[in-house]
Amino acid sequence: MATTAHSLVVIKREKTGSTSVAALKKTGFVPGVLFGHGSEPMAIALEAKALDDALRGGGKNHLLELTIEGGARDTALVREVQRDPITRRVIHADLQRVSATEKITASLPLHTIGVADGVKNAGGVMDVLVHAIDVTGPANELPEFVEADVTHLKVGDHLKASDLKLPAKFSLAIDAHTMLISIEASKTAAEAEEAAPVVAAADVPTVGATEETEAT
Repeated sequence: MATTAHSLVVIKREKTGSTSVAALKKTGFVPGVLFGHGSEPMAIALEAKALDDALRGGGKNHLLELTIEGGARDTALVREVQRDPITRRVIHADLQRVSATEKITASLPLHTIGVADGVKNAGGVMDVLVHAIDVTGPANELPEFVEADVTHLKVGDHLKASDLKLPAKFSLAIDAHTMLISIEASKTAAEAEEAAPVVAAADVPTVGATEETEAT
């Protein structure tokens, strides 16, 4: 169950633009936007280290407790994070206001449990087609991930979204028929079968042909 595990101090940004962003970075802050609940989007700044700690601790799927400059308090979810392509440091964050019991839709990582029967006993290969699942449920009970038990899957089997066992109060926000995982035959075995020599019928001597040869 998700809890309000991280607290962040939010500073209102009066100025925007590249010059303002550069100044923020020098003081250890990251620019962002706080939106939702019918309010006008607010340009904000967050302490870079505190935000990074929250994200590393599962903050992407946890409610964040915000203390806004001036003393106001709010709760929010991280909706989008932009990172520097080289350093991978956060350079911008979008936060959405969310009340603790509000129903929201979130994308959660898909974690597989066990070893598929087709992999363990038939040399098959498991192919995970979807790595995150969209679900709807109360914000304060958002799980870290969604589990998929694959132990019963044999070669040729598929696991669909409808096969998942979601936590109570949660429902799928994607098509129930979406294929998530498949167990395929090993390519090595398939290639070996294709490469096996095929004996042509003309190369196999028949009884009649043998008798004719001996008569000659």
